[in-house]
This record gives sequence, C-alpha cells and structure tokens, in this order.
Amino acid sequence: MPLLTRMLPAPLSIDVRRGAIAHLGELLADRRIATEGRVAIAVGPGQGDQIAEHIRPSLQACEVFHVDGGTVDAAVELGSRLRSGSYEAVVGIGGGRTIDATKYAATLAGMPMVSVATNLSHDGICSPTASLEHEKGKNTFGVTMPLAMVVDLDYVRAAPDRLVRAGVGDVLSNFSAVDDWLLAGREQGDPIDRLALTLSRTAAEALIYQPRSIESDEFLTVLAEGLVLSGMAMSFAGSSRPSSGGDHEILHAIDQLFPGTANHGELAGIGAAFCYHLRATHLGEGAERLKQIVACLDRHGLPKTPQDIGLTEEQFAEAVLYAPQTRPGRYTILEHLGLDEGAVLKAVREYVGTFAG
Repeated sequence: MPLLTRMLPAPLSIDVRRGAIAHLGELLADRRIATEGRVAIAVGPGQGDQIAEHIRPSLQACEVFHVDGGTVDAAVELGSRLRSGSYEAVVGIGGGRTIDATKYAATLAGMPMVSVATNLSHDGICSPTASLEHEKGKNTFGVTMPLAMVVDLDYVRAAPDRLVRAGVGDVLSNFSAVDDWLLAGREQGDPIDRLALTLSRTAAEALIYQPRSIESDEFLTVLAEGLVLSGMAMSFAGSSRPSSGGDHEILHAIDQLFPGTANHGELAGIGAAFCYHLRATHLGEGAERLKQIVACLDRHGLPKTPQDIGLTEEQFAEAVLYAPQTRPGRYTILEHLGLDEGAVLKAVREYVGTFAG
C-alpha cells in the first residue's frame, strides 16, 4: 500500500446514535461540506436506497449513484461520474465495500466525502484506506479520510449480526498491530507515532473491557467509536501500521489463497489471536492478552480457530507462511520469528489444540 499523506485526522462530525440519519440533512447543509447543497449520494446493495430516499427531501439538489461492488472499476467509474458533474461532496451509504469504493472515488474526484455506515464490520467506515478488488485479487489504497461520519444504530441493528460481530475482530486486532509496531521500532528502528499508537490501543481496550453484548446500544456505540479511532490512528500515522500487523498479513494471505473463507473482521480476530500465540510460545510474552482476545471472540460468537472458518490446519499454516509477502517491508512477529513450514504447522496445531471447541 502506498504511504498515505499525513493529515490532521479531525473529522468535522462523528454522529453515533439511534435516529442519526434523520440529522444527515442538517450535516450536509453545513457550508463547510457543501456551500450550495449539490451533493452526490453513492449507495450499495441493502439499505442504501432506503436511506437515500429518506434524506433526499432535505437536500436542495442531489443525485443517487449505485455502486456495483467494492471493485477498483466501480470506484473509478463513480469517480469519473463525480468529476463530470458539479457536485460539492459525495455521501457514501452502505457497508464496507460501498464505503471503500466511495472513498476512492471521492479521492479521484478531489471532493469531500461523508461516510454513512449501515454496519460495523470493519474500520473502513473512517480509515484513510480503501480495500478494493481487481482482476488480480485485492489491494489496499491510500485515500482521503471521510470528512464526517454517521452511524445510525437503528440501521446497524437491521444488518446481519455477523457483520456487526465482525467489527469486534477488527478492533481487537489493534493490540497485535500495536505490539508489532513496537517490535519493529525495537528491532529495526522504525519510527513510531505515539499518538497514533495510543488511539489504536485505546479503541481496543475500550472494546475488550466492554461487558455488554451487541444487543445493547452501549456496546454498539463503543464498537463504532473504536472503529473511528482506528481510522484516525491510521491517518495520524500516515500508514495502516496502528491497525495492521501480522494479524492483517494473515488475513490478506487467506483472502488471496482461500478467497471467500470469512469476512475481514473475522479473519483479523483469528490472525491477532494466532500472532499472540506465537508471541507467548516463542517470546514468552502476551499470554494474558491472548486469553483476553480469545475470550472476547468467544463471548461475541466470532470464529477462533481455522476450523471455525472452514480451513484445515495445513491450509492455515500455508497462509501464515505466505502472509509476509502481502506486506513487503513491514516487520511483524511473523518476519521476526521467520519460522519454517514445520515450525508454523506445529504452532498452528498447538493453537488449535488449546482453543478448539
């Protein structure tokens, strides 16, 4: 992923509550976003059309565009249509794929973007990155961070539970990413942005110690805020380092080798847990954090082992071995240990033996 342009990660507005969509028109009327109210609305499948029709009456002039999946082609096409119009801003409404495509399109068009999330599956609702598919797989691109974010808990509750739970895994993986960043600082002298690191860790700690379940507004608010903090941390750092370490290397490897296995947040959670297993086994540290992460995954009904996502131990070991190739130049626990095929398979079997069931 190209280095992101460091910018001040200070969104104009972050609105997380029930009924937040009803106030979106007021937000878009803010002259710092659109001075004349000429706004494009990009929607994906699901609840996007319903939300667009809800807010259309409050706008002076708007046009709705449908985003055909989270692909580079869809994002480029949307960006071209945005440039050809006289829009002042674009609103992306939907899940992670739609939001990512809209962020990329807004960056190409050079206009501000407002993110309206209909689920909380990963930190893409706010991050300065976009994960998009293309003919050779999937890549992560640096984009401009959304200027404002709206999370209406009523719409989040209408999304499949699995998508909400997935966000838990993505936020928890911040722990692993932060420790990998610190490891890279000690071993290679990599520069560390302490504010970015603090934001990332704070998001994960707020979630792991939150006793409520996804049925409560309190938990959903903490999850939404955690995803936003993760995005802000990446913007401060100028890269995805605060939220992407060996955990995400494993995630991307599984996506490439065994596409369609599980969603982003589910894979991030398993990746983080396994990275802490490696730390505990080979470095003698992180055992307590490992127990906390696995307990949190279990509490919220997220997969914990390769079998939970339909992979054999051998397939998961293959992904772990391949993982460093997904982020060349990034130093994590995987690069630090440099385990061979036999050692990785042994570690996977030990992990499964400890946490299966």
